[in-house]
Amino acid sequence: MKPDEIKKLDAYFKRIFNEKMTIKARPRKDDSAEVYVGDEFLGIVFRDDEDGDLSYNFSMAILDVDLT
Repeated sequence: MKPDEIKKLDAYFKRIFNEKMTIKARPRKDDSAEVYVGDEFLGIVFRDDEDGDLSYNFSMAILDVDLT
């Protein structure tokens, strides 16, 4: 993702979810970025530009041990 996209997503995630969330570029990947809360990895946000309609998809795995 481009730095301006990451900056916009970072501001959005902070505003909607949590001020401690940050979006960081992924090494060697240009279609996605990593999502963190503080130092803890939370998931990936993917850029989807299929059929000319730009959208972003956030994917987060939740482990069973995290639910207890």
